[in-house]
Amino acid sequence: MADNSITLVGNLTRDPEIRFTATGRAVASFGIAVGRRYQVNGEWQEQTSYFNVTAWGQLGENAAATFTKGTRVVVTGRLEQREYTSREGEKRTAIDVIADELGPSLRWATATVVRTPKQDGQGGDATNRPANTGTNPGTEQTPFDGEEPF
Repeated sequence: MADNSITLVGNLTRDPEIRFTATGRAVASFGIAVGRRYQVNGEWQEQTSYFNVTAWGQLGENAAATFTKGTRVVVTGRLEQREYTSREGEKRTAIDVIADELGPSLRWATATVVRTPKQDGQGGDATNRPANTGTNPGTEQTPFDGEEPF
């Protein structure tokens, strides 16, 4: 079976937006900017690529609770192509990164690790402690109609 994987290191271009599917599954989405420097004829050039990242379930909740715009992150996941219709009615294609693992980059910052409570499989907290809401202050939680695309 063919598989694809990608690892990106970049800065968040916006705060993660957390939404929930009709079945209550969390999904967070955010953008990252990945820059690279290279030389052409002895002169330094810079190029920035922008990616949309989607994180499902507890990973998405943890991302929304942890990251803010500007945070330097490491994203490991897979590329996924999707088709949509623009507002002008044109068919378009987009490539998204579906995150398998997320973390802060420790090259320029430090982090404190706090384990999240185990879930009971139904989305509830199995340890009788209040569940982490997984939101940043001011981050709106809105329903999301889609399910995980696989």
